[in-house]
Amino acid sequence: MPTGQRVDPYGSFNFLVEIDGITRAAFHEASGFESAIDIIEHREGGENTTLRKIPAITKYTNITLKWGVTDDRELYEWHRQWVKGASNTRKNGSIILLDRQGNEKMRWNFYNAWPAKWTGPSFSAEGTEIAIETLELAHEGIERA
Repeated sequence: MPTGQRVDPYGSFNFLVEIDGITRAAFHEASGFESAIDIIEHREGGENTTLRKIPAITKYTNITLKWGVTDDRELYEWHRQWVKGASNTRKNGSIILLDRQGNEKMRWNFYNAWPAKWTGPSFSAEGTEIAIETLELAHEGIERA
């Protein structure tokens, strides 16, 4: 006997990336949605068999964006400005999960991001893959909105 309506999970293939108003749907991958709270272990006098665990600072993993190489240089140029020391512009953004109809279902907002690492494509005369660029964004927080 059914107990409720079936709810299928969303696919991971239909998403958008927004960075301060720039919206891109042509990303191959977005990953690194992770936070962890460091733990301080503390032993109190008289409690020789038990360590107390106290929360410390929260750390966030870099967000990694991968996309097929095109003539669009906007994200690369943002990174180059940081490399040259010509800019320290941090940006907020979102990764937006869409359903099969293209409707927004949920989003992850990140804050004060800057392009910490850029990786260019790899080439092979024997390959048939798309050329992929990668950008790692260091940031100061991510949350599921």
